[in-house]
Amino acid sequence: MRQDLDLKTISAGAGVNAIKSSTGEKVFTVFNYCVFILIGITTLVPFINLLAKSLSSEDAVVSGRVGLFPVGIQFDTYKYVLQDSLFLTSLKTSVLLTVIGTGLSLIMTTMTAYPLSKIRLRGRKWLLLMFVFTMLFSGGLIPTYLLMHNLNLVNTFAVLFLPAMVNVFNMLIIKNYFEGLPDSLEESGKLDGAGNIRILIHIMLPLSLPVLATIALFFAVAFWNDYFTSMIYITDPDLKPLQLYLKELIVSSSGDFLKNNVDLAINMTPQSIQASSILLATIPILLVYPFLQKYFVKGVLVGSVKG
Repeated sequence: MRQDLDLKTISAGAGVNAIKSSTGEKVFTVFNYCVFILIGITTLVPFINLLAKSLSSEDAVVSGRVGLFPVGIQFDTYKYVLQDSLFLTSLKTSVLLTVIGTGLSLIMTTMTAYPLSKIRLRGRKWLLLMFVFTMLFSGGLIPTYLLMHNLNLVNTFAVLFLPAMVNVFNMLIIKNYFEGLPDSLEESGKLDGAGNIRILIHIMLPLSLPVLATIALFFAVAFWNDYFTSMIYITDPDLKPLQLYLKELIVSSSGDFLKNNVDLAINMTPQSIQASSILLATIPILLVYPFLQKYFVKGVLVGSVKG
């Protein structure tokens, strides 16, 4: 009897596998592959062109002969950028900003999301309404600048991350994730004598690693790419992050940064310096993504759907 059931199961499975895709499904699959390949190529081509320009000789860049492959390979641009004190200082500032800002923002956002995920919290609906209100309306640039000035935060490192300590959108994702966790976990922790903080640290956070890693990636990319905040509040060159350095480099006049070094100017152009600087600024944040990618899709889907 068991053998007959096994044979029927195998036959049924073979029948399912034997079902062939229709012509429309095959066309749709091929179309999807073509579209995604085209999108991938469109995304990679600008980076490849930047890499080619950064490695090409001066006459090749100026004459416009550089496409996807370098012409007259040289590495002087990278040597110059890596020896530039302003670049190294701004890189250090961006790294510190990303690490400190991401850590503190993740802590504050999580501590805000956890109590708001509890229905028993008094005034919960009004608190959520106040948070959502800030997503739609703000005081504006001038009042915000005056506030930072009155708090003596202008031209300080703290002004780069303090205004963004709690992101409402990210907080709502974490809140929805917490709401999707079973209430029995918290109840069991209370039976063992654990308080709210201990339950959050030892029970909720380990189970929320996917959404926390995703939100950490959101914060890290936001802090790394932000230049507007520093452009408004920072004038000290030692506090300017990397993105503001790149912005000033790109909008600067044609090669003023090379006038003090004639030997380097022979083999480099402003375009090649800009290209190599942009590539060096992109590499650090790209190295972070592979470590968090496995949590990314799961964290976003579960955190945004449950609740």
